[in-house]
Amino acid sequence: MISYCQSIWRFRHFWLSLVKLDLRTRYRRSVLGIGWSLLHPVCMTAILCIVFHKLFHLSLVDYAPHVLAGLAVWQYVLTCSLQGCQAFFHGEHYIRQTPMPLAIFPLRTTLAASFHFLVALGLVIALLAILALGGWRPWNPSTVLFALPGLVMLFFLCWSLAIIFGTLTVFFHDVQHLSEVGFQMLFYATPIMYQSALLESHGLDWLLRVNPVVAMLKLVRDPLLDGSLPSMATYAQGLLLIALAGAWACAFLARIQKRLIFHL
Repeated sequence: MISYCQSIWRFRHFWLSLVKLDLRTRYRRSVLGIGWSLLHPVCMTAILCIVFHKLFHLSLVDYAPHVLAGLAVWQYVLTCSLQGCQAFFHGEHYIRQTPMPLAIFPLRTTLAASFHFLVALGLVIALLAILALGGWRPWNPSTVLFALPGLVMLFFLCWSLAIIFGTLTVFFHDVQHLSEVGFQMLFYATPIMYQSALLESHGLDWLLRVNPVVAMLKLVRDPLLDGSLPSMATYAQGLLLIALAGAWACAFLARIQKRLIFHL
């Protein structure tokens, strides 16, 4: 494993160049540029705030940051998973020409998605700062440090997911279509549009326990919004999830490293 990681690091100039190329290609000749990364979460947050504020009389000061932060985390996981399905196909020409660690190509997808995630997260921090300056809700900028462990854990989870979905798609091309349906169902079972207490009050707290995204949401969103460190149980859940996803990803790579090229 150490040797494999060292090999990935030796190719760092290569995969960093690929990430820069992806970002440059995406925003080339674009009027809004990076603004397109913010358009989806901002529009979704605005629509949800309008609807849920009227239906349930929720406070926009608390609800808007909750939704925006949740959408940022969710979109990061979704993008890494679904775009990870095509990671090896997009790197097919490089895989055929040069022997290199296959984990580089899902890493390329994850790093590009990480850039957009950090932009969205910056918007969340800006919103919290504006609300704090206006005196609408208290917020301490130092609480951003509490979210750093969760952000690192989320990155490794998303990299593992990109590897898993990418490997499965090479052998079963319907995986991406099935994943799109599955993630759509998972979205409504994740406390993004609503508070976790809503499920608990209706006896649906078991959905929170079986939903793998919930722990990562708590690790990133709760420190930013509430200014408190997540519980050790939440960290344990996150580490267990990363260990399982990482072990699965490593097993897949070890098994298909030499024969994946024949299925592209």
